[in-house]
Amino acid sequence: MTEKKYVVAIDQGTTSTRCMVFDSKGLPVCSDQMEHAQIYPKPGWVEHDAMEIWSRTQDVIRGALKKGKINPEEIASIGVTNQRETTVVWEKATGKPIYNAIVWQCMRTQEFCEEWKNIPGWGQDITGCGKVKDHTGLLISPYFSGTKIKWILDHVPGSREKAAKGELLFGNIDTWVIWNITGGPNGGVHVTDVSNASRTLLMNIETLKWDEEMAKFLDVPLAMLPQIKPSSFVYGSTKKDGPFGAEIPVAGDLGDQQAALFGQACFGKGDAKNTYGTGCFMLMNIGETPTPSKNGLLTTAGYSLAEGKCTYALEGSIAITGAAVQWLRDNLRLFDDAPDSEYFARKVDDCGGIYFVPAFSGLYAPYWDMSARGAIVGLTRYIRKEHIIRATLESICYQTRDVLEAMNKDSGVELSVLKVDGGAVKNNLLMQMQADILGVTVDRPVVNETTALGAAYAAGLAVGFWKSTDELKHHWASDRQFDALMEAGKRECQYKGWKKAVEKAKGWTE
Repeated sequence: MTEKKYVVAIDQGTTSTRCMVFDSKGLPVCSDQMEHAQIYPKPGWVEHDAMEIWSRTQDVIRGALKKGKINPEEIASIGVTNQRETTVVWEKATGKPIYNAIVWQCMRTQEFCEEWKNIPGWGQDITGCGKVKDHTGLLISPYFSGTKIKWILDHVPGSREKAAKGELLFGNIDTWVIWNITGGPNGGVHVTDVSNASRTLLMNIETLKWDEEMAKFLDVPLAMLPQIKPSSFVYGSTKKDGPFGAEIPVAGDLGDQQAALFGQACFGKGDAKNTYGTGCFMLMNIGETPTPSKNGLLTTAGYSLAEGKCTYALEGSIAITGAAVQWLRDNLRLFDDAPDSEYFARKVDDCGGIYFVPAFSGLYAPYWDMSARGAIVGLTRYIRKEHIIRATLESICYQTRDVLEAMNKDSGVELSVLKVDGGAVKNNLLMQMQADILGVTVDRPVVNETTALGAAYAAGLAVGFWKSTDELKHHWASDRQFDALMEAGKRECQYKGWKKAVEKAKGWTE
């Protein structure tokens, strides 16, 4: 029997798909990555072509194995991590989506959500008090999958009838990828894990099962929904005629932010991490009780290692961070490559008195104002492009502080160290700004792509490639720590200016 040397992670993100191969020490061996198209049919609407994503997934799997000269027989298991909330509905018999994937950032169901908030018994305030929070730990928002499923069924002719007959399947991108790599129309496994299911508005946060009352209200047939399983579990196997060319257990499934929490070895209550990607997402492990937030955060399933058990997390979700840097690159053409943002930002000592609030998709945690829109305030003729670029990086740090303030209040724990990960943490200026604006130490790991690593860890645990979470803790290593250098008075003065700018961005689409 061939020795198992590797675990593979498929990391399907908002802008690209990546396949990474890890060794027994949790170190990356090889990878391949490809971007996919961003589709904007109307202002505030965002879509992806799910078939393109599946095509890219196959391409990067083959690419990674070829680059690393990996024998598929040496792969112990496969984990999947994904952009959460992004919604796909497809035909069970053909595997063909009936509509483009509706992306987590999409605002098309905002009007429905506003009406929903005003229905007696369902309404909520900024802390989310109401039936939705009681059942799901979430808030009424276009962010989550449930209203996106409803929109598709309401707008694609004949889809409700097909759904009622069991002819249509729903999945977030994890479910879509797993279904396809395990056979698709020919026996594909229709499954999700608790971390992804908890982002749909359809899973009961306490029972970890689909909530019939929520599904009935949103008019989503339960027959469409995948089975909910632990995050570390053997769901099925790939096919020999698939992109891996072998039968390999698919054994890990985590939404991207929970995968990063797992990959950062945040296994203890009070451990926290922040991921810098298209958006920013801070999660804190709160143990085995789904404690509700009183300060605009979400209570979410963190991960599950056994049926019926779950480790929960408080989450602060920020929609636009890295995406704002992409906007400077692609729309304003201020530089050619995203890493160039650090070079230009260093050309000025500060932002020249401006603040950029990148509320392109509204404001998420802790404000939850979907009517907010992007704003640059404080402009004078002194301002150059370098100031705007620096203000964009600072906006990432200020939004993170907004979330940390709420998290400190909810948890009663004042963080002294924040673990960070994601592509943007390679930007040393950004990390120093983050430490200065938070007033805490920022700790960057050796392996900063912890989203893929977390999916690999979950998959490896399920098949015994790694024996325990204690073993995984020993793999975590710090690359560099950034200590806060800014004087406290200056920090608070600048943050006060940020809060004023946020108020200017609110309420534009009411």
